[in-house]
Amino acid sequence: METPEAKPASQDPRTIKKLTHHVFVCLNERPAGHVRGCCKSKNSEAILQELKSQLAARGMTADIRAQKSGCLDICEHGPALVVYPEGVWYGRVQVSDVSEIVESHLQHGKPVERLRLEPRAR
Repeated sequence: METPEAKPASQDPRTIKKLTHHVFVCLNERPAGHVRGCCKSKNSEAILQELKSQLAARGMTADIRAQKSGCLDICEHGPALVVYPEGVWYGRVQVSDVSEIVESHLQHGKPVERLRLEPRAR
């Protein structure tokens, strides 16, 4: 009986490329006038598009994935995003903040403290 040859990891359908960072941008939408508000109404779609654009322009898309997420449950601090694997949460992010997040945090490993949210005990 013949033994199948081992495939290189790049061809193995059970493996995926390891990312250095995974960024989730909240695009949750609540009804107009909702007491907690929502990130989508606070321009989070433009933030995600700028993030993807900045990553592409810097040649970082092979190692960093930026994508939309559902509700991150910090609506009152939105627009919000979270960066993994560190679990760094950002709030009140504006499109103008994206290049600083990309350069400082994603390129150089230094979170942007002025936008950072600290998790609290329940």
